[in-house]
Amino acid sequence: MLRHVDRLGDRHRGGVHEALTGVERKTVSAKKLVALYDEEERRVEKEKPYKSYREVQSLAVKTIARKIDWSHPDPDILSEALPRWKPFPDTNPSLERLAKSYTLGILSNVDNDLLAATLTHFTVPFEIIITAEQVRSYKPRPAHFRAARRVIGTNQWLHVAGSLYHDIEPATKLAISTIWVNRNKQKPVPSALRRTAKKVRNLTELANRLQG
Repeated sequence: MLRHVDRLGDRHRGGVHEALTGVERKTVSAKKLVALYDEEERRVEKEKPYKSYREVQSLAVKTIARKIDWSHPDPDILSEALPRWKPFPDTNPSLERLAKSYTLGILSNVDNDLLAATLTHFTVPFEIIITAEQVRSYKPRPAHFRAARRVIGTNQWLHVAGSLYHDIEPATKLAISTIWVNRNKQKPVPSALRRTAKKVRNLTELANRLQG
């Protein structure tokens, strides 16, 4: 059982960077904007009651707008851009190879309709889909993983992801086998994962490893 969420990990961050580059301020780089956005998104996702991902993005944009003196922010800039974000070039060819031997699934931190738009960019079907809207929670909280376990049952589960924070760390805590797609050569690996985390640089490397 392969559970793949690479598209909404590093690629998501790249899409945020691309969308916010157009509003880069003289005193705030696009890289800093993305860091501010990540911080605010995580904060809002922890709040109760549950908010849709569109709401999360909108609130995060409004907050960073106040912080950087962005006078006329479009709060929907990210939710409108997200459906256009495409997978990495190696994603579809690698998933096509893996789909011959594995059941593919996605644990997504977005709304149902946003994910549906994203899935149009893929060339393989995903048999198991768990969204934030379905479980009314956001990773790294365990709701996605618990919902997936109910579907998977006792079958073997390999969780592949690009985000340590959202996926690899919480999955490891739940004793789920993981492989981290470290596209950006991130360092250092958190101490708790140094001995247990397996990693690849991209999905081509993943497919090569799993198919021997």
